[in-house]
Amino acid sequence: MRWRNRYTAIYLGILLVTIAGATVAYWQGMAHLEDDPVTWHHAFQVVIETFTTTGYGSDSPWATPGMNLFVALMDVVGTVMLVLALPVFLYPLLEDAIAPEVREAVDEALADHVVIVSGTDRLDPLLSELDSWEVPYVIVEPDRETALERSEARGDVIHAQPDEVEGLQAANLGEARALIADLEDRIDASIVLTARELDEDVRIVSVVEEPDRAPYHELAGADAVVSPRPLVGERLAAVVTATITTEFEDAVGLGEDFHIVELPVPSTSELVGRTIAESRLRERAGVNVLGAWFRGEFESPPRPDAEIQPGTVLLVTGDDAAIERLGRLSAAVPRPHERGETIVVGFGEVGQSVAAALEDADVPYTVLDVRDKPEVDVVGDATDPEALQRAGIDQATSLVLAIPEDSETEFATLVAQDAAPALTVVARADEASSVQKLYRAGADYVLALDTVTGRMLASTVVEEEVVLSTDTQVEVVRLGPGQLGGRTLAEADVRARTGCTVVAVERGGEVLTDLGPDFELHTDDGLVVVGTDDGLNRFTETFE
Repeated sequence: MRWRNRYTAIYLGILLVTIAGATVAYWQGMAHLEDDPVTWHHAFQVVIETFTTTGYGSDSPWATPGMNLFVALMDVVGTVMLVLALPVFLYPLLEDAIAPEVREAVDEALADHVVIVSGTDRLDPLLSELDSWEVPYVIVEPDRETALERSEARGDVIHAQPDEVEGLQAANLGEARALIADLEDRIDASIVLTARELDEDVRIVSVVEEPDRAPYHELAGADAVVSPRPLVGERLAAVVTATITTEFEDAVGLGEDFHIVELPVPSTSELVGRTIAESRLRERAGVNVLGAWFRGEFESPPRPDAEIQPGTVLLVTGDDAAIERLGRLSAAVPRPHERGETIVVGFGEVGQSVAAALEDADVPYTVLDVRDKPEVDVVGDATDPEALQRAGIDQATSLVLAIPEDSETEFATLVAQDAAPALTVVARADEASSVQKLYRAGADYVLALDTVTGRMLASTVVEEEVVLSTDTQVEVVRLGPGQLGGRTLAEADVRARTGCTVVAVERGGEVLTDLGPDFELHTDDGLVVVGTDDGLNRFTETFE
């Protein structure tokens, strides 16, 4: 709406100036060129008749070439102005007349909802995450056309200005559980200030593209500031370190000696080419396989005949000894680390975070970037085979692509796979739609920035206790037993019915992890359940 008002004002200004100038020119032309003076209001009438194409009356024809040329010019200008008036005035009026109404306020009864202000690709993953937890929300959209488009797809949108008190009041912020601001760093700060002026207690979550701006958002009143790029870098580095060491930094402790971990399988692992059943991980390592990611598709539980491929990510549970045995079993043949064993492509925020995490893990790496910086070891383009050769791709075991452009990442993956087929390629994707293309290009592990951010934002406002970090691909949550109280795990058949797995039970201050088929659940137990969003939805629908 604002852009339309601005263009309308510009058009009217140009039209008035043009009419005034043409009136003066016609008045003077009739006096000096035609020697037939007219009054200024007669000149104004002729200009209006010309611009509206209604005729000239008794003034035509004109005797002098100059006056005829001027009138011809007025004809052209009038026609152009008339054509321009159609999209500025007529079309919007027709659109407003036939377009459905856009809500400008929510129902006053709406409460315990999340107010969302977002204009990024992170919105859809966030909404999917909130939908999975059945958390109500309303989107505050400042642009009317965008609000209309979103309203046609979803009914939870209002047209209001989020940086104004009235706009947030229209979203019933005073009764909301949280506000999420994800437009642009400076605008988000303004929204935070407005929200804090309206409500001192509501939880405010702000997203920043530049991590060094986070303190200003906190100063404005944000309770949590999310900066997704550094987290993505840490996660990508964790995948690399997990494939070459047996230290799993993202393990989630459920007891003194029980963990849930995601383990990417490198291309040189002895598990590659075997099915889940043939790998016999329970017998050989003592772990339970809860699920597995096969080139971006999650299966829980995985099919026994599913083949483990390079980059397959296993989700397993076990004690310290079992996890360590699995690490030795799945990892590549150990060899001394050398400079350049891991190549980090791109030294922006994500790449710097990757490098810092690798440094902390004492993993040697080489940085390749198109820009010459002090921290960059090799200057070049990752889509250029010669640049990868200079970075040491022949000796490398892992390649981390931290490039901001998905198309460049896809092409670099193809080039890297052609140069070193056994290389483990870990890639960042800015958009979730690029994930499958990167897997087809040959990437072993892909993490989408918008998906990560959606999980992070949802976890800050959902009151359910999520015990697995939000940057992983599945969720582990603590839930009540619901209808499972008094039933054994065999009777409940949770895995077959929902795709989720009960991995632990909290009872009387203890965490019980030795859960056989005959384990009976009590009505006051706390269940630790693993699954995807859809699986957890099925679990709550089935048993609660």
